[in-house]
Amino acid sequence: MEQRVQSWIRPEIQALSAYHVPDASELVKLDAMENPYTWPQDLRREWLKRLSHVDVNRYPDPRAKDLAGELRLAMQVPGEMAVLLGNGSDEIIQMLALAVSGQGRSILSVEPGFVMYSMIATWCGMDYHGVPLRGEDFSLDMPALRLAIGKHQPALIFLACPNNPTGNLFADEEIVEVLEMAPGLVVVDEAYAPFTDHSFMSRLGRFDNLLVMRTVSKLGLAGLRLGMLAGPQAWLDEIDKVRMPYNINVLTQETARFALEHHQVLDEQTRAIRRDRQKMFESLQGMQGITAYPSQANFILARTAPGRAQALFEHLLNNGVLVKKLHGSHPLLEDCLRFTVGRPEENRQLLELLEGFGHG
Repeated sequence: MEQRVQSWIRPEIQALSAYHVPDASELVKLDAMENPYTWPQDLRREWLKRLSHVDVNRYPDPRAKDLAGELRLAMQVPGEMAVLLGNGSDEIIQMLALAVSGQGRSILSVEPGFVMYSMIATWCGMDYHGVPLRGEDFSLDMPALRLAIGKHQPALIFLACPNNPTGNLFADEEIVEVLEMAPGLVVVDEAYAPFTDHSFMSRLGRFDNLLVMRTVSKLGLAGLRLGMLAGPQAWLDEIDKVRMPYNINVLTQETARFALEHHQVLDEQTRAIRRDRQKMFESLQGMQGITAYPSQANFILARTAPGRAQALFEHLLNNGVLVKKLHGSHPLLEDCLRFTVGRPEENRQLLELLEGFGHG
């Protein structure tokens, strides 16, 4: 059987490792950039009552029209722009890649960045080109970007803003320059929009190659797997052709609509996370052996003293706190860990463990 598998599975797929999600059972989970807050009990009861009227024996609305309309309003999509929904932003990335893929075509992004851009490029048989960010502050290296775009002529460019895993914004004028020089589509990935006041959403239509991608995962609905793409109708009509039928199930559609009707709960949670992000950043700044980078997302990237990241990761894990170890994933992330902003008591536990660790 092994020989048959090797004969038929594409070599580039065999070379990949499956996306790994660590077991977080019984741990304080500060590794996955999730909103740490659940809904109040009265709201949960109201939600379950609402779901009791959903008929799961029927296929869902194939275009999720009602939900799309409510997301359009909630995320302030310009009126003349179209929206397309996906089973998480991952499916939207895949739809985009499938729609533009072809012999010799490529996807370009910056690194360190969201790993799914490169993985999905490989799945779809496209080349991937990652342009390193500037090491000192993770800003765009514009000379390198200009060179890479000119050389590779990418069909699709992804820029996450704020960026994951670094948490920083890229300069507006530099994103505009990328839009102006790009031969194909430029997707501004705004997964962390709830935690910053910056957005390119209002600029849709000003550039004929700009699309904006959002998700409800960081807003507090990660379990729903719901993403949104916004942009000119002409682009989205074509991308819609590679969307799986009924990709947004009935429970997701109804739950997301319910959540948007009670957006004030999510808004308050977001405000709390933004406040606690600042508190965590200030605490990390005062720690010897830790360098914390400013963040506009719901996490903070931190660099340990040289050679101490693995030991600190294990110290936290052994004491019940799971964070993201980035050391070893990219040269610019040597000695780095990423801390998701959790509930106040979780943040205190993290900070106390960091204080008690010998950073060397």
